Amino acid sequence: MGKKEDDNEEVESLSSSSDDEDGNEEAEKCIKHYSSSQRILLVGEGDFSFSLSLAKAFGSAQNMVATSLDTQESLARKYSNGIENVRQLEARSCLVLHGVDATQMSQHFFLRTQRFDRIIYNFPHVGFRYKEDSYCQIQLNKRLVKGFMKNAKRLLKEEKGEIHISHKDGDPYNKWDLVKKAEKIGLVLRDSVAFCKDDYPGYQNKRAHGCCPDGTFPLGDCTTFKFGIKRLNS
Repeated sequence: MGKKEDDNEEVESLSSSSDDEDGNEEAEKCIKHYSSSQRILLVGEGDFSFSLSLAKAFGSAQNMVATSLDTQESLARKYSNGIENVRQLEARSCLVLHGVDATQMSQHFFLRTQRFDRIIYNFPHVGFRYKEDSYCQIQLNKRLVKGFMKNAKRLLKEEKGEIHISHKDGDPYNKWDLVKKAEKIGLVLRDSVAFCKDDYPGYQNKRAHGCCPDGTFPLGDCTTFKFGIKRLNS
């Protein structure tokens, strides 16, 4: 499940980046690449456990919008902890939106009015319509990622905003051509780092599709790709 790190890393990653000098301002809180000072949009959530992991690290989720393609009814049907995770997110002031299509989200009545510092999509996948390594399956997944990137670009803060896609390494996943897809729509790769599930306490990567949507799937080695909007002079 990614590259294992020492248990102490979890403690180190949940850090405060500033001193609470006068006690009037709450210190910024961070977990890995994400900060309580960032406006964060999460896309394609399964049981919302990743969103909840960030919210718990921040202490509040008022800087977060968490979305899922599932309706509230399908969320309850597919995931044993889905409704409870949403309840905990909303208790921490997170806005949770159901029925949000990643390939059309820039037209969403609320999201189209917003701009975000970070837009996160972990392990995008259309579901198993064909064999994972078949041409047809790969093309469907590439279409999903391209649609997401186009929409995310419209919702991103131009100067320092980043789109994060966590993705499995190796064949056939490298055939999705994430970096090439991004470049064609005006994005540029700023960084790529190893993704480790253990960095996000409580996160469960759900299958989401098929007969066992509440089950997890093996991750192996994974990477988080960080894209930004390409500047005209770069």
